[in-house]
Amino acid sequence: MVSAFFAFGYFRLILQFFPGYPMSAPHNPFKAALQAGKPQLGCWLGLADSYISEISAHAGFDWLLIDGEHAPNDLRSILPQLKTIEAGPSHPVVRLPAGETWMIKQILDIGTQTIMVPMVHSAEDAVRLVKAVRYPPQGIRGVGAALGRATRFNMIENYEATANEEICLLVQVESQAGISALDEILGVDGVDGVFIGPADLAADMGHLGNSMHPDVIAVITDALSRIAAAGKAAGIITLDREFQKTCLDLGTTFLATDVDVFLFGSAMRQAAARAKRLADG
Repeated sequence: MVSAFFAFGYFRLILQFFPGYPMSAPHNPFKAALQAGKPQLGCWLGLADSYISEISAHAGFDWLLIDGEHAPNDLRSILPQLKTIEAGPSHPVVRLPAGETWMIKQILDIGTQTIMVPMVHSAEDAVRLVKAVRYPPQGIRGVGAALGRATRFNMIENYEATANEEICLLVQVESQAGISALDEILGVDGVDGVFIGPADLAADMGHLGNSMHPDVIAVITDALSRIAAAGKAAGIITLDREFQKTCLDLGTTFLATDVDVFLFGSAMRQAAARAKRLADG
């Protein structure tokens, strides 16, 4: 066993002399774009399928969100989608079902660099998440990525020393408690962006199923403005074309404009209707 470890160390040493040998964590272009204030337009992926992800990855969106909260995804289904998106020009974002430290550790170790965490209600929640995505001494992320894709299976020599700077943490504020604590959340160092969740926020405000209610819109627009003013990246998903433009005008820098489930479902229903019209002739 000891000799095997020595052999692997020697192999890794030799590889360093070849051009292109990775010495640090991969650059995160999405995080860099947000820091530069360049709007990034994206699409939600809920079909939990790598074929759909691959098609979507070459469609032209800046980013694609692999949904682990409301779509039937787990670590093993997220992995192939992550790989197919990485092979295209779009940047993969993974939304976890919850902000559990062990979930964050696993999703980062398979190579995810940008994560979104739902239901962040306080600055304390945000601080805990920042610690979960960072290695000690700045955080509590477990050191074991050498076993996974994040380090290219232990081929990136300085991954642990450079990973913290390339991880992008997006937190979801989608409750009245979160809105009340927004300024405190925005003051947490290490939170790269705040995403307003319209559907849950609307429900919490007593407008279940109506995220375009005037009262909800007022809260959302105020929140987006405050996020942008604080120098953080502001994000949201909305399918309303006019409101999309409003959000961008307010300083939103990561905006999801469509959902694969809705796009596919709508296209299939339209195709079926056309087919039936042929039969009705």
